Amino acid sequence: MPKEQELLKLASQLNTTALAEIYDCYSPGLYRYAMRLLGHASLAEDCVAEAFTRFLQSLQNHRGPRDHLQAYLYRIAHNWIVDFYRHPEETCALSESLECEDMPEKEAARRIEQSQIRKAIFDLTPDQQKVISLKYLEDWSNEEIARVLHKPVGAVKSLQHRALANLQKVFMESTDEQSN
Repeated sequence: MPKEQELLKLASQLNTTALAEIYDCYSPGLYRYAMRLLGHASLAEDCVAEAFTRFLQSLQNHRGPRDHLQAYLYRIAHNWIVDFYRHPEETCALSESLECEDMPEKEAARRIEQSQIRKAIFDLTPDQQKVISLKYLEDWSNEEIARVLHKPVGAVKSLQHRALANLQKVFMESTDEQSN
């Protein structure tokens, strides 16, 4: 944490070396997170770009984070992704463009499965979505997730349990439908 605090201090002064180090450190993880939730490389790149743009704007306005930089950046990315899915016209346009591409059967099946998983995750509450994404896709600890959500660790464990139970129910129903 001391290194993060020093980076934040320098970043608040708009030190380009510190800003570049922050980008190099956090952008790969943000990209993986966005890619898993969005399923499309250019959208994931847009999400990362927007997260850092908003971070820089907050620094310029002297409102940036004072601690927990990683949590701050992931919260921005998550909010961008949620906003994206709230605009169905953008989602439909992307889906149509993906359907027009020539894909082998395995790739098409993989994309369908990923789409089903994303849909099941987006049917969870926003806090459950964050817990599942950060815990299982980004391998964060419960303590780190608790900081992002501003909740006690026990609440994070409870959210995780309910989310997994909901996902299991959705996938069991899906399996039952496919076998009939």
